[in-house]
Amino acid sequence: MSLTEIAAKIASAAVASGRAAEDISLIAVSKVQPNERVSAVLEQGHRIFGENRVQEAAGKWPAFQEQFGEIELHLLGPLQTNKARQAVNLFSTLHSLDRPKLAGALARIAQEEGRCPNLFVQVNTGEEPQKAGIAPADLDGFVKDCRNMDLPIQGLMCIPPADEEASLHFALLAKMANRNGLAGLSMGMSADFEKAISFGATHVRVGSAIFGERVRPQP
Repeated sequence: MSLTEIAAKIASAAVASGRAAEDISLIAVSKVQPNERVSAVLEQGHRIFGENRVQEAAGKWPAFQEQFGEIELHLLGPLQTNKARQAVNLFSTLHSLDRPKLAGALARIAQEEGRCPNLFVQVNTGEEPQKAGIAPADLDGFVKDCRNMDLPIQGLMCIPPADEEASLHFALLAKMANRNGLAGLSMGMSADFEKAISFGATHVRVGSAIFGERVRPQP
């Protein structure tokens, strides 16, 4: 599927939900993609990209930014506390604020650096033990604590369980965001971004539909 086709699907889903297409950010998930594929998408004019690992992003994006100018870079994967300072200086938005220790580290670094990326709190809507994220029952208190630390919380993020209907999780995330006065909803991927938009997604994370299947490094 081409970038143009995905943009058209986003616009159509937005209109169907009574929303404007420009209110929805398409994050092109470029993790583990060869540089030539990323470059091809940049050549088409797209400037919003998502990575899962700080190290991979640090090795990839400075050269692209030098070549193509300003790029909006989003961290979608888990963030280790010892990589937090590097992430603050590399990304415009972090989608995986998932624990109090990380919140404290980001607040301290923000004070020292004089800046902080926009933040989304990752919510473990399926309460899956193997998955990161704040439990739904703890979300309101966590958002309050983050605000008390002057962290710029923009919204919530979720990754629904693979074997459950995603709509249930999108609806739950939207309800929690509304309850906490948060406008941002990072939800929806290649297979379900149109559905996510119908539940209010402001950021959709699309990888394989743009780039093709990921190329994994040989062991």
